[in-house]
Amino acid sequence: MDLDTVRTFVIAADAGRFQEAAAELAVTQQAVSKRIAVLERSLGVRLFTRTPRGAELTIDGQAFLPHARELLRVAERAAASVRGGRRPLRVDVIAPRGAASGLMRAFHRAHPEVDLDVLTLIDIEAAVAAIRSGAIDASFRAVAVPGRPLPEDIESVRVLDEPLQLLTGTAHALAGAGSVTVAQLVGHRIWMPGIVPGTEWAAYYEDLVAEFGLTIEVTGPNFGSDALLDTVADTPALATFMGGLTLPRLPPGGAGTAWPAGRGLRRIPVTGPTPVYPHSLLWHRDNPHPALALLRAHLAATAAGHDDAGTWTPDWVLPR
Repeated sequence: MDLDTVRTFVIAADAGRFQEAAAELAVTQQAVSKRIAVLERSLGVRLFTRTPRGAELTIDGQAFLPHARELLRVAERAAASVRGGRRPLRVDVIAPRGAASGLMRAFHRAHPEVDLDVLTLIDIEAAVAAIRSGAIDASFRAVAVPGRPLPEDIESVRVLDEPLQLLTGTAHALAGAGSVTVAQLVGHRIWMPGIVPGTEWAAYYEDLVAEFGLTIEVTGPNFGSDALLDTVADTPALATFMGGLTLPRLPPGGAGTAWPAGRGLRRIPVTGPTPVYPHSLLWHRDNPHPALALLRAHLAATAAGHDDAGTWTPDWVLPR
């Protein structure tokens, strides 16, 4: 149903004369008559009868009028929902407990007036496709994995280098260390069943293993982070990697109390060099959402340096 004909019908019904409706719409009286005729044909009923005083609604016209008004109100609400950036900013953070989620929480605290939809997508190709289609406005990713260059219409900026930390139970051989070097991890079993083949974080850990000769096991079902933490806490021979800004945060290695209560876990900084996971923000270069520009400015103002001395990232990571 053509909304212009519906709008013309409502204005004509309120005015009671086609001539006055034409003046309000800035069209000819003949154009008003044609629009009404089109609407009547689409509905299969007469909406007006002509009288010496103008045009009066038929019984069908009276029945249709409140619905016509509602159609126009719905159309206006639909347009307003995306006009001037009024729809929520939709951002993919990959995982709800990850560092990217923390970045968005900080943005929300700084700009509570911005409506947000935060969601999680696993695959970078799905995230890029969603950005290009307009389904989401931005995504946090590590870029660019070899063989997967970003499309020309996708922009990116590196916003955070997150240091990896070793997570162990209290009975692990390294549990009491204040820090460990990468070389000290050689020969220790690092268990990470949540690594999904083909993802950018899988490529990151593959390069980490190749660079430093580490042993990262990905076998076994992935029952989520809570099950992983329970297993690491209960198995002295196992450890895992966790981003230093990834929830939950744990007390440093050697701390007097373990986290969480009764679980018995330690997080230990890794040095010599410190592997850092590079988070970048991706968006479409033509995305006009004003809150996206605000998010980019916020991240630029709060971002620390990249590729600091004593840190490591794979060679394929974009420098900015």
